[in-house]
Amino acid sequence: MSDALTLPAERRERAGKGAARALRREGRIPAVIYGGKEEPTPIHLEEKELVKQLMTGHFMNSIVQVEVDGKPVRTIPKDVALDPVNDRPIHADFFRLSKDAKIEVEVPVVFLNEEGSPGLKKGGVLNVVRHELELVCQSDKIPDQIEIDLTGKEVGDSIHISEVDLPDGSESAITDRDFTIATLVAPSALKKEEEEGDEEEIPADGVAATEQGPDDDAAQEQEDKAPDGE
Repeated sequence: MSDALTLPAERRERAGKGAARALRREGRIPAVIYGGKEEPTPIHLEEKELVKQLMTGHFMNSIVQVEVDGKPVRTIPKDVALDPVNDRPIHADFFRLSKDAKIEVEVPVVFLNEEGSPGLKKGGVLNVVRHELELVCQSDKIPDQIEIDLTGKEVGDSIHISEVDLPDGSESAITDRDFTIATLVAPSALKKEEEEGDEEEIPADGVAATEQGPDDDAAQEQEDKAPDGE
């Protein structure tokens, strides 16, 4: 698990869009801490510090000690809203963690020992179905990543969640099926799937000629109306 991060914050005294815009002009980001059977706590953070921690790449799966007016609150980030134009953060949500709490997180998957896979050596392709796993973890045991060993994998093999050794304190959030994480396919099989997908898309001018031809009944009606000898 990543080391716990620390994020200084101050309590927000005013709510509303006007107050939020004023904070952003000052380089501060409005946020809220909720959960843990306590009332939500409105706060604001320094934008530069929040962006710096977002850039670590593991902020959303890390325990964050939010220091509200000097008092640490143990949380995990749940959402950081970004401006659709400039991608700057405009609001953040933090979930307050109680002792021994379990939370649902998305943890990235990393594949190891590709050189040990006979299927990949033969030219097979690793088709990754899920790049992240939805896990329920103890709040103090959130893994940085889930490692999957490809040693011995052949073309045609599939990797399911039941084959993965999850760390202590973690379990799959999806329990109703043994879902696929990745498959090892031959390049020809992958190409065939793509070609079949293209064939299903019928172009606008691809209608059969018989469907585009003249109406036979209408032509016969015109012929019957014509004067004799014409």
